[in-house]
Amino acid sequence: MDWKEVLRRRLATPNIGPNKKKSEQELKDEEMDLFTKYYSEWKGGRKNTNEFYKTIPRFYYRLPAEDEVLLQKLREESRAVFLQRKSRELLDNEELQNLWFLLDKHQTPPMIGEEAMINYENFLKVGEKAGPKCKQFFTAKVFAKLLHTDSYGRISIMQFFNYVMRKVWLHQTRIGLSLYDVAGQGYLRESDLENYILELIPTLPQLDGLEKSFYSFYVCTAVRKFFFFLDPLRTGKIKIQDILACSFLDDLLELRDEELSKESQETNWFSAPSALRVYGQYLNLDKDHNGMLSKEELSRYGTATMTNVFLDRVFQECLTYDGEMDYKTYLDFVLALENRKEPAALQYIFKLLDIENKGYLNVFSLNYFFRDEIFDMVKPKDPLKISLQDLINSNQGDTVTTILIDLNGFWTYENREALVANDNENSADLDDT
Repeated sequence: MDWKEVLRRRLATPNIGPNKKKSEQELKDEEMDLFTKYYSEWKGGRKNTNEFYKTIPRFYYRLPAEDEVLLQKLREESRAVFLQRKSRELLDNEELQNLWFLLDKHQTPPMIGEEAMINYENFLKVGEKAGPKCKQFFTAKVFAKLLHTDSYGRISIMQFFNYVMRKVWLHQTRIGLSLYDVAGQGYLRESDLENYILELIPTLPQLDGLEKSFYSFYVCTAVRKFFFFLDPLRTGKIKIQDILACSFLDDLLELRDEELSKESQETNWFSAPSALRVYGQYLNLDKDHNGMLSKEELSRYGTATMTNVFLDRVFQECLTYDGEMDYKTYLDFVLALENRKEPAALQYIFKLLDIENKGYLNVFSLNYFFRDEIFDMVKPKDPLKISLQDLINSNQGDTVTTILIDLNGFWTYENREALVANDNENSADLDDT
């Protein structure tokens, strides 16, 4: 019987003699005694039915302190052994070649052009013969993911093989990055990523021509892009999964291609020509050759048309040393101005434009740089202020920020109609000739 029901009945029929009534206090005391008794029994019963709580495994382990050298070494060694085991679980080149042979042997006709196909039945047969390492790839989910519009219900053998290759590469890269994760917490600090890229340089043929004296500047240039876009809160660390999810690592490892075109090199931030361009610009701006840039020196950046108001804000908000900017801070500046469509770049510029540090741009802020017609371009939710999200949603973020920070951009915007008309006239003249 439920203890509450027992207590209710006991109180409803108190055990008293015919000539004696209990006082109110005595009744309260008896009620408390009964409550304590039955509650204790109930609680004890619950405890007995929940013994499995004692079997919950330990899920938190304190990280060893800096002075606990032995524990730190033990942790590092155990992580290294774990990563080695994970590496051995991946398909090696010979196993990948064997997988390709099996897929080609079990292709399902007819071919689509020159593309070999395979149906689900043969797909499962290959999975049985490919070995335990391949088991994770031969599932209905993977097959359905790669199934498109084939009328025979087949998938492309090449697409499947590329899928496997991509997965293997991602796991290999994750293991490689994890070896540099000194803290063992799934993220890389700036120094960790610097070590990773420094040791990666000799494996990239496109960087063979770099002088060793330039390595430190190259590493700084490369690492800065990762941290500028993947660490918007400036915590000084990036999750390894974020590095794998973005395209930057693909761009960096693209430099393994010995026949990479000149065009691709020019558009790849991590290429030797790109890194030398950025560093060369920095050196050209540094007229007094002290390794730092003053506001006057930075004013000659690009077309030398940035407004003084904007430059003032750069040196107010960005990290400087005795009023001058170092190369790392300059890289953030360049990445922001060269990628104005990206949210991280807009966030950088937005902070400079938000002179009152309110989290939005009001009429006063915009009048400080330009005039109110900016509101018409962005069409913010609040007619009196523009948030960062408004700027991103408008798809006009690059145009708006260019107008606000660059005199040349302002002039181009102000004269856009005349420029279009002039272009049309020139086109008509060419047609006449």
